[in-house]
Amino acid sequence: MFESKDLISVANTKMPFGRFKGQRLSRLPEAYLLWFVDRGFPTGRLGELMRFTLEIKINGQESLLYPLEEDS
Repeated sequence: MFESKDLISVANTKMPFGRFKGQRLSRLPEAYLLWFVDRGFPTGRLGELMRFTLEIKINGQESLLYPLEEDS
């Protein structure tokens, strides 16, 4: 089960590696997240947040995340 703090984390955590390094999880393309479904998500908190991000995007709810983004 995810909580409101997880939404804030998804909106502000930046991808630490790969093609989209430095981009917020909330802004990752759905296709990129689906790629991890086949190959395995990272372990730990990052993987959890990426799975949550995908779930949000599949349900068409990513616009809920944008107001939660903090300036960086």
